[in-house]
Amino acid sequence: MPRLAKAATLTALALSVAACGTLQQALPFNLGRSEQSEDVASAGERVPVIEFDQALVPSAALAGRDFFLPGPQPVTAWGNPGGTADNAVEHVLAGQGFTIAWKRGIGAGAGRTSQIMAPPVAEGGRIFVMDGESSVSALDARNGGEIWKVNLRPQGRERGGFGGGVATFGGKVFVSSGYRTMTALDAATGAVVWQSPVDVPIHGAPTVSGGRVYVVDVDNQIIAFDANTGQQTWSYRGIVEPARIMLASAPAVTGDTVVAPFSSGELLALRASNGQPLWQRELSRTSRTNALSEVRDIAGRPVISRGFVYAVSHSGVLGSLDARSGQPRWQLPIGGVQAPLPVGDVVYVVSKAGQLTVINRESGQVYWTRDLNEGRVRQEGGFLGFWDRTVRPSWGGPILASNRLVLVNSDGEAVALNPKTGEIQGTLRLGGPAYVAPIAYDGALIVVTDRGEVVSIR
Repeated sequence: MPRLAKAATLTALALSVAACGTLQQALPFNLGRSEQSEDVASAGERVPVIEFDQALVPSAALAGRDFFLPGPQPVTAWGNPGGTADNAVEHVLAGQGFTIAWKRGIGAGAGRTSQIMAPPVAEGGRIFVMDGESSVSALDARNGGEIWKVNLRPQGRERGGFGGGVATFGGKVFVSSGYRTMTALDAATGAVVWQSPVDVPIHGAPTVSGGRVYVVDVDNQIIAFDANTGQQTWSYRGIVEPARIMLASAPAVTGDTVVAPFSSGELLALRASNGQPLWQRELSRTSRTNALSEVRDIAGRPVISRGFVYAVSHSGVLGSLDARSGQPRWQLPIGGVQAPLPVGDVVYVVSKAGQLTVINRESGQVYWTRDLNEGRVRQEGGFLGFWDRTVRPSWGGPILASNRLVLVNSDGEAVALNPKTGEIQGTLRLGGPAYVAPIAYDGALIVVTDRGEVVSIR
């Protein structure tokens, strides 16, 4: 099975599928039901809020209408996992030829006790990347040559402390780790500047902004560190939820507001200076027919763009919310594990099933959808030829680069599409499965594969 589906299945099996009686009252905003709805669950009965498999229907009002996309801009730094602290990078000048320039191995790939989860970051002519066992490498962005490599696994610790990620700013590389540490390295040499222990593993990647580094640990606690000293300045704990997707999500920061995604399906906004809660919303729903809807994780990064927060949960809610108040502008029944991409007039999002959807960012109406897995679905035999199963690729991205919408998948492909029509314009073989969305730097798209390789697309 694809790695994300396997992780979701294992965690979902540990959960009860029991639900409370009146779901509408339990949720912070209306998930598609009429304000005048009289449906109330009697004892032992559930009332569905949105059908889990409800299809998205393109809006007739938008049929044939064009939408605006800004022109591509050069990228001279990609310091946070989402590019910027607010995770809102729209259209980049990168990968114009859409050919592979170089590949380099970085260490441990995905395996029984390791996972490739962290997006790379880049600054100052170097790409910083983490392998599946908490080794961090600095590569020359021109040719992939290794400049330095540091293994952050504590001495005497066994393998298995996977998770975390990297960010870079001001000559430092900030590294969160499944080995219960937060570390700052010198970007030039890899030397440890400071290291702070934490109580539980960190699977999320860090976000650095305003002299602070923000991470979310596996107990849904967001912690703020002083970027210069490594001292914890504040922390806030959400609802503990062990069922999660193995991706290194990261908070979004704008001004004095930090928005943190939790595996409980909560989206929490706090004051960046002191951790005071500002608002909280829950992007989750359940289904009586799909146990995986009980995995509520917001595994993709939330994005703050033009005063609104865009986020999608595994259980099936894509929402646009006011960044100041948390009030919803619109929501759609889409379940995903990748960050939405608001750009120009629209929002792009890819679902768990591989459906790419283009949405009007103001109204939430759908322009069009495309099944990325059309022609890629296959049947694979189970044990001794029994229990055949249907295999669909998992997708990472998208990123809008040089007038192409680029995604990667678990079949080991990078796929470029026309951003206005969804027509496939090109496909590259990466040499290994890829689950982490590409980044852009200095004219190139950078992809990390599950085999522990970095691929530069020029």
